[in-house]
Order: sequence, then structure tokens, then C-alpha cells
Amino acid sequence: MKRGLRGLGERAFVRALSNPALSRVMARLADARLPRPVLSALLRTYVRAYGVDLSEAAEPLAAYPTFNAFFTRRLREGIRPVAGERGLIVSPSDSRLQSLGGVPPSARLEQVKGRSYTLAALLGDPSEAAVFSGGVHATLYLSPSMYHRVHVPVDGRITAWRYLPGRLYPVNAMAVRNVEGLFTVNERVVVAIDSDDVGPVAVVLVGATNVGRMTLAFAGLTTNAGGPALSVRLDKPHPVRRGEELGAFNLGSTVVLLAADASLRPAGVSEGAIVRVGQPLWRKP
Repeated sequence: MKRGLRGLGERAFVRALSNPALSRVMARLADARLPRPVLSALLRTYVRAYGVDLSEAAEPLAAYPTFNAFFTRRLREGIRPVAGERGLIVSPSDSRLQSLGGVPPSARLEQVKGRSYTLAALLGDPSEAAVFSGGVHATLYLSPSMYHRVHVPVDGRITAWRYLPGRLYPVNAMAVRNVEGLFTVNERVVVAIDSDDVGPVAVVLVGATNVGRMTLAFAGLTTNAGGPALSVRLDKPHPVRRGEELGAFNLGSTVVLLAADASLRPAGVSEGAIVRVGQPLWRKP
């Protein structure tokens, strides 16, 4: 009985957090130019609370004019070396590797034991989902302490991208337990990349509570929480290189990475590990 009541309470709590209006308010606060002493105190508190490694940041703490400027901070040049071997897919983000494995023929992935979701719902296109059936996938969670820019995992060409509006549930363990198809109901951006080495790849940036905006570096675009759906197929594919900046979360979230090549094998990483931008996730045998 207590467990059932707790579950109801958790579901009510995460649903209350999922309203995009809340995240829009938080975004405005994150962009506010607060008095320097107030902002400095806020940033120092955040750094202590989450154990942020300031030695990796490109700028000192005093250089950031807003909280969001700090949150989307760049790293020092060369601090994330990108593996250069051919046939690799590298991590697009600093993150915890929540899942790593094959995509079953059903194209349905496990969210948590007893809950799953379809690639068709995640990508917003059943025909694209069929491309990745039998391929591989990884789920990468970006914690509040981490670097929040997302990078290109392969050499190739961006052929299309899609913005899918939705809720903004948190993506923590509580929400994963309680929200059916969490990654398919949250706001997200899907970027399609064609690689000569490993074929089709999809990078899915999944929004979360307080992540009312996601920036796409190649498109010069920042999404707005609750905006209309948008699907863009590029007339001229945009060439990208492994490790190049792809976009950023304006506050934190999750990346789902998909690759169609069924021959790919894990490159010495396993579920639960902390991975960094440019670190190999899979390699062709």
C-alpha cells in the first residue's frame, strides 16, 4: 500500500515538473543578468553542490555573465581528445552510459525493466525507425555537473533534422520509473547523419525539466519549449567531422544515439560507465 501511494506521489510530482511553462520561466531566470555578487554566490553554490570541475572550463568563473552562460560553458582547447581511428563511433557528450546494446527487430528499446518505447515514437517517423532495426543504440545521461555541449559522433554529412515538441519531464531515475515512454513524450531534436564508415546514424537530444531550449550549431537555431513541430531535409547535406560541435542543452538532459550498422561492437565501454566527448563507444570489427 505504501509503495503504491509513493508511486502515485512520484507520478504527480514529475507531472507537475513537466509543464513547458515552468521551464520557460527557469530559462528566463537562467538568462537574467543578476548583480555580480548574487550571480557569483549562485555559481559557487552550484559548483560545490554538484562537484563541477572548474579546471576544465575555458573561462574562469567570473567571466560568465549569466547562469546559462556558465552552464553551456566551453572546455579548454584539447582537453577532450577525439579518437581518430576509422570505423569508430565516439561519444557525443560527457555522460553516464545508461544503456548500450543492440536494437531488436521490433525496434523497441527498454526504458527500465517493465517499460519500453518504440524508435518510431522516439524519431517521429516509422520509416526512419526501420533503418535502425537490428542496429545499435546508447542512452547517455548528462548530469548537472557535466559539460553540456553535444558533439558529432562520426565523420559524415547531416542530411536532415527534426524538432518534436512535447512535455519536459525530468529524466532522472524517478521519472524513468514512472513515465511511460519518457523519451518519446519529452521534447526532442533528431539529427540524421550519413557516414561513409558506418552508414546512417541518429543523434536524439531529449529535453527535460528546465531544458526549454536546445541549440543546433550547424543550423544556427535554438528551439523554444512548446513550439510547433518542424522537419527539415537539407537540399545540400552539411559535412561534419567527428568531434565537431553539434549543439547544446541550455540546462541538462539525455542523448539517445542510434547506428544502423549491425556489425558494430562495443569499444571497451559498458553500461554505467562515465564517458567523455570523443571516447570510442563502438568500432567496426
